[in-house]
Amino acid sequence: MASPLQFAYRTQKAIGVTDADPVYEPLPGFVKPEGNLRCCVYSPCGRYLAWASSERVCIVDASVGHILTNIAVSNVFEVAFSPRGSFVSTWERPAKDEAGDATKNLKIWWTVEEIADGAEKQPIGRFVQKSQTGWNLQYTSDEKFCARLVTNEVQFYTSDDLSTVWNKLRVEGVTDFAIAPGQSHNVAVFIPERKGQPAAVKVYNVPQFTTPISQKTFFKGDKVQLKWNSLGTSLLVLAQTDVDKSNKSYYGETTLYLLSANGSLDARVTLDKDGPIHDVSWSPNGKEFGVIYGYMPAKTTIFNHRGVAAHSFPIAPRNTIIFSPTGRFALVAGFGNLAGQIDVYDLEKDYRKICTIESGNPSVCQWSPDSRYIMTATTSPRLRVDNGVKLWHVGGGIMYHEDMVELYNVSWRPVLPENLSRVDPLHPVPTPHSSAIAYLGTVKTPSKPVGAYRPPGARGMSTPLHFRREDEGGAAHVMSNGSQNVGPNGFGRSRRQVPGAEFLESGARAVPGATPADVPGANGDENLSKAALKNKKKRNNKKAKDNEGKDGERRDGGLAPPTLDRGPSSGNEGRSPERRGQHNQRRHDRSRSRHNFQGGNNPGRNRSNTQQNGQAPPPAPQIQTSQPPAADSLLSPGSQNPASKKLRSLQKKIRAIEDLEMRHAGGEKLEDTQMKKIATKAAVVKELEAMEKEVR
Repeated sequence: MASPLQFAYRTQKAIGVTDADPVYEPLPGFVKPEGNLRCCVYSPCGRYLAWASSERVCIVDASVGHILTNIAVSNVFEVAFSPRGSFVSTWERPAKDEAGDATKNLKIWWTVEEIADGAEKQPIGRFVQKSQTGWNLQYTSDEKFCARLVTNEVQFYTSDDLSTVWNKLRVEGVTDFAIAPGQSHNVAVFIPERKGQPAAVKVYNVPQFTTPISQKTFFKGDKVQLKWNSLGTSLLVLAQTDVDKSNKSYYGETTLYLLSANGSLDARVTLDKDGPIHDVSWSPNGKEFGVIYGYMPAKTTIFNHRGVAAHSFPIAPRNTIIFSPTGRFALVAGFGNLAGQIDVYDLEKDYRKICTIESGNPSVCQWSPDSRYIMTATTSPRLRVDNGVKLWHVGGGIMYHEDMVELYNVSWRPVLPENLSRVDPLHPVPTPHSSAIAYLGTVKTPSKPVGAYRPPGARGMSTPLHFRREDEGGAAHVMSNGSQNVGPNGFGRSRRQVPGAEFLESGARAVPGATPADVPGANGDENLSKAALKNKKKRNNKKAKDNEGKDGERRDGGLAPPTLDRGPSSGNEGRSPERRGQHNQRRHDRSRSRHNFQGGNNPGRNRSNTQQNGQAPPPAPQIQTSQPPAADSLLSPGSQNPASKKLRSLQKKIRAIEDLEMRHAGGEKLEDTQMKKIATKAAVVKELEAMEKEVR
């Protein structure tokens, strides 16, 4: 019978191992270690489980839980196995010895070896490894060779002899490398941009390091992710820059390239939606890969091994794609700042969607080795609440649930393909554990989403297209090159746009009363020489002085009649010609009657003399004389007359005194200065009355 599924977890206080379907019970022979536990990891072959404490590293038989060996090494923070489990590596924090030299903190051990009684286990290799990122050696699938990166070269060793370097791949400026799985001993190296030279990814065959068998050069590549397929025949290069020079993203630009190990293909993968690349993943069959890309809601596409799009899933807010170990299913999920929905597709049944799982807010998502279950877990320190493990059937139902306190990591036990059961993952549906039934009883039924607020006049109507998301039928979100633009979805409207007014193009603002910038001739100075511009400026200044002189003479003479129609601001532009003439005539009559009142030849007001014998009288010359201001002008807020200022000041004092009286009547204790101010009310009122009489 196939071995049961199993997963191991590490919490704040203990490490546990649980047998999953069908028993869902702790592994009987495993004794939970407690204390300060640093890490917990399975070997890729699934035979061993290793965990580290502050004093030792313990290796356990994963099938029964018995301890196989203990390694006496302290302060270990990372543990890893070779592909077949023959070797185990440990990493300690960098330190210095008494002489001030760096200690060899990366150590490689035999996983299981015969040791004489009383003897202590010794490492077969020691190295200085300062960085925790990429700290471990990389092995070939057959564990024949292993390699590590040093300055400007990749050093290769035979796995059982780490004391001497077997071969070197010398590459100037190399910052990353990846050994291909499978039978071919290929290695890919990455050289970032340097001194104007493009970045490059080169593929070599071990140990022929003289000429690369495949390579690709490109710009916009500060760092990369090198992803080999399971056969070691194709390589995906996800290149990323630290800064996006087009100002479209805070996180830099991303591009995807595809290389074949034999050099027959090196091309950029064409993506038909603008935006970043969220995730890239190879299928276990090595013949297809999935990419999630574009601004949210993102697009998910399956490509074949030649980089040709085979199928695209519906656009949705997703950022994670994971293929099942058998390659039949693929889950497309939205984690992190997204809602945690998981869509499961059957790739062998015309990419049919099986279900959508509402997983909450997990930080871990893994397929079981037999592709029947999906594990989701919420771990610390990302979230310190609601930590626990959930197991879901591929059909969408929850099978197991366990809450934990400060769960740090959890993982399935790997199972070799020959040990997997050959049953259909979808049928029959297994019986859920009692914990899953209890969990479903505590989950609240999701209420109908209220949605965005709508004013009363818009209720009962559908959302306009320019406010909808792209996956809901709206237009695609368009990013501009650092400038605000009005896209079809309605975002990014220019701040200068006024509803109902004509759209103002980008550029300098128009000054009221000045010549518009788009009038022909207004911007013609740009083609003139420096001397021509200087002469033009002199002519303009001379014209301005002449105009000022003429205006001064007109004002000094005082005999020029006022212009009746004062241009666009006269108030006549909206009138008909007949009414405009009547309006000008009435204004002329009022001016004439005012002249008569001030001592003209015809004293007194005569409003009936508007026409004589059917003809309008000639306009009389107006003489500008001083006239006392009207009372209402004194009371106007914008008046600068001293009397009006004094009047407003007295009114303000009265209001302040009345406010103090109200506060005093309400029982509030006032200061002495405030009481003295109240006592001056009578004098202020008397002064105000006298001022009002004077104004009238």
